[in-house]
Amino acid sequence: MTPQRIVIENCAIATVDADDTEYPTGHVVVAGNRIEAVGAGAAPEGLEGVARRIDASGHLVTPGLVNTHHHFYQWITRGLATDHNLFDWLVALYPTWARIDEPMVYAAAQGSLAMMARGGVTTAMDHHYVYPRDCGDLSGAIIRAAREMGVRFTLARGSMDRSEKDGGLPPDFAVETLERALAATEATIDEHHDPSSDAMTQVAVAPCSPFSVSTELLRQGGELARRKGVRLHTHGSETVEEEKFCHELFGMGPTDYFESTGWLGEDVWMAHCVHMNDSDIAAFARTRTGVAHCPSSNARLAAGIARVPDMLAAGVPVGLGVDGTASNESGELHTELRNALLINRLGAHREAALNARRALRLGTYGGAQVLGRAREIGSLEPGKLADLVLWKLDTLAHSSIADPVTALVFGAAAPVTASFVNGRQIVADGRLLTADEDAIARSTRDEARRLARIAGQG
Repeated sequence: MTPQRIVIENCAIATVDADDTEYPTGHVVVAGNRIEAVGAGAAPEGLEGVARRIDASGHLVTPGLVNTHHHFYQWITRGLATDHNLFDWLVALYPTWARIDEPMVYAAAQGSLAMMARGGVTTAMDHHYVYPRDCGDLSGAIIRAAREMGVRFTLARGSMDRSEKDGGLPPDFAVETLERALAATEATIDEHHDPSSDAMTQVAVAPCSPFSVSTELLRQGGELARRKGVRLHTHGSETVEEEKFCHELFGMGPTDYFESTGWLGEDVWMAHCVHMNDSDIAAFARTRTGVAHCPSSNARLAAGIARVPDMLAAGVPVGLGVDGTASNESGELHTELRNALLINRLGAHREAALNARRALRLGTYGGAQVLGRAREIGSLEPGKLADLVLWKLDTLAHSSIADPVTALVFGAAAPVTASFVNGRQIVADGRLLTADEDAIARSTRDEARRLARIAGQG
């Protein structure tokens, strides 16, 4: 049977393929859930089964953005502890986070996903690690929200087993035992992980951080992930306090500690990696361990500036992350293209540290690499999955910037005219087609108020 085709024409195209191929005016043909053709000029004549033609004049078409680090539940605690560093911020918010339940997490996931999707994200991930006792099915709620939104999704099933009584930061009732964390993670993989090439839902094993999990949870979590054939994710080298903690508790820095527990490898990616020395970067490059760069969150929490240009030069896979919306209140990834470029240029004679096309690559193909999906998504090439975005660049905001990629990265946040995931349109004219944004706004507001009341009573 001939697949239904969508033809997109008269647009600038940035494919983000290996050669960074671009077309000032070109076409993209989608057949079913795959990209069939990308090229210059008009689409081929005589195509069968064309269900729709889109005149994309004034637009840039790119691969969909790929978010590599997030904490959806934090949507309902935005705007709190705004002048704190990481550890003080965690101490301030953990007592509130420890009160979350399934309806709160579902609403927060809807809010986080909606904000990203309407801004060009086609593949999202969530590192959820707070599982209070008797809180309901939090993993199931997050995955349900992603399915309803229509985005491609990875749940990094997190865990914590080091509470206040063990020298950690979270309250005792907000952590799991080692045995429960491992069993629940394995059950989540068995129920939800899809290993197929066009999977919409995948699961990763994701103990939270060196200072909130035991060495045994890290070690056994890594063994579980490799036994199940899924990826591994955690926070790493985010702050100087974390580095000091690792030296005091383990007698080594974070990277050496991770390597000692089996947590470096091409199936691993870590969030932040701000405080990395040359040997750390070399270890990540040697093992092909990935990095989720979260520039806005790093700045918001005064964590520092990750050495992204040095990582890229060494061959470390790097993608972009929103991070939790309690440390990046905008909740958007497309603004991280610009922020990554600007922050990595801070300092004398760093004007070429990142450019517009490298920033776009971080947000697309780089993210696909980090999530282990570069064969399927992250660039516009025949045979790849049809995850793509149409950015409107013919408005006042970009009217005098001739180069479309420069306009997208350096300019104001560009409106999304259309966003497709797996060949299905999920955004039209900047609004979601798969969810009611106004209803989500009401729901997240109500759940935020409910959480505040519960936390105040606690």
